[in-house]
Amino acid sequence: MSVNDTVTAGPEVEPRLVMTWLRFFRSELRLVFGRKRNLALLAVTAAFPILIGVALKLAAPHSRGGGGPNNGAAFFSQLAGNGVFLTFIALSSLLILVLPVVVAVVAGDSIAGEAGYGTLRYLLAVPAGRTRLLAVKYLTSVVFGLCATFIVSAAALVVGAVLFPIGPVTLLSGTTVSLAAGLVRLVFVTLYVAAAMAALGAIGLAISTLTEHAIGAIAAVMILVVTSEVVDNVPQLSAVGPYLPTHWWLSFDALLRAPIDTSVLARGLLSFAVYAALCCLFAWAKFTAADVTS
Repeated sequence: MSVNDTVTAGPEVEPRLVMTWLRFFRSELRLVFGRKRNLALLAVTAAFPILIGVALKLAAPHSRGGGGPNNGAAFFSQLAGNGVFLTFIALSSLLILVLPVVVAVVAGDSIAGEAGYGTLRYLLAVPAGRTRLLAVKYLTSVVFGLCATFIVSAAALVVGAVLFPIGPVTLLSGTTVSLAAGLVRLVFVTLYVAAAMAALGAIGLAISTLTEHAIGAIAAVMILVVTSEVVDNVPQLSAVGPYLPTHWWLSFDALLRAPIDTSVLARGLLSFAVYAALCCLFAWAKFTAADVTS
């Protein structure tokens, strides 16, 4: 081997390593997005905004009638008055259960599913490497959650444009912005919700390393979500609220005010980042020390 060969051999290693990661990542994406179960989940997320939009459209004539004041109903009807706001309604409604289920299924199945099917040891023999495998599994769940969130926003926006007027957007603070500015805020709201789902995906990944049963991991994630939401709504436990994983999920309404409350958004994003970092570190520590040969 010549001196030139020795010099040029080193830099070729990094592109080859990157290509190996990308091939593994693309393969995992094809696997996750190719499963009928996961495609059905995405179809459900697209169907819910349609059902919500149709229900609001049918209920609109009746809501104009008499009756006592109902702040919740009036707020809901006010948002539905502009097709753009149907997206915010859909996101806030689906954040209660549907989107967490979608993310929990993929994240909870990430490691536990492979272990249950007996394919985990073969994946590591490729060799994929435990750290690389965890990173790819987590990134795949993040992409799936991002896709599901944007599907909700896109479906709600299309349905809202068909069923309701589209025009300048009146924010929750009473300020009216142009349609273009409203759509920009919509994109940031969607990204904020996707960040919340990314944190949940990390929680699901961590739980998935603790069991060989995917159903158990998925159920554990959903129990954690429901418990967090219940505790967050108990006034006597309000001091615990800001530290719960679901507490900041609906704080995207800060983007629907003028001026935007950046402090609330920052605290929410910081919470998501902390949960994602801690859970990924836990998953890495548990998985890299686990015996997968048995």
